[in-house]
Amino acid sequence: MSAWLEPAARLPLRWGRYRDRVLAGLVLIIGGLVHLQSASTLVLLPLIVGTAAHTLGWLILPASAWRRLVPVLPSGLVVWLLLTGPQSMWTLSICFVCWLIARHRPWRSYLALGPVLLNGVLAAAVFRGYEQMPIALGISAVVLVGAAWWAWALARPAAGIRKPSDGPAPSAAP
Repeated sequence: MSAWLEPAARLPLRWGRYRDRVLAGLVLIIGGLVHLQSASTLVLLPLIVGTAAHTLGWLILPASAWRRLVPVLPSGLVVWLLLTGPQSMWTLSICFVCWLIARHRPWRSYLALGPVLLNGVLAAAVFRGYEQMPIALGISAVVLVGAAWWAWALARPAAGIRKPSDGPAPSAAP
């Protein structure tokens, strides 16, 4: 039996290598979000740079075309909503759903959305001011990474489940 391969990794790419595009996309998505958070009423350039980087990150991820395009608007709105402070951390669940869509995750992987939503609720209850945003973002990043790995694990087929094309299952009789 061959090793499990990510659904997105099976897609033919017109340019670049799969792993490079995933890494670059992830760096731009996260970097754009963080950069945009450094904006203020006096410094507006991070709004443009952060939004552009965030959008570009979604567009270069290896995925079907619609799976790259769907996250751009909702995720872009989320990174702007995060400018309101830690009370908006629950909106990161929208970005997480966008990640699951772009990564071609099956429905069972959406169970991993629970910790992300719980983190958002707790962040809104614990952190009050925008000066606490770096801490809230750091904790949320850990939760999001853990949830993404859990979604990846849920996406993998179980070892005991065989596809009909794999042939007959081995007999358990002595």
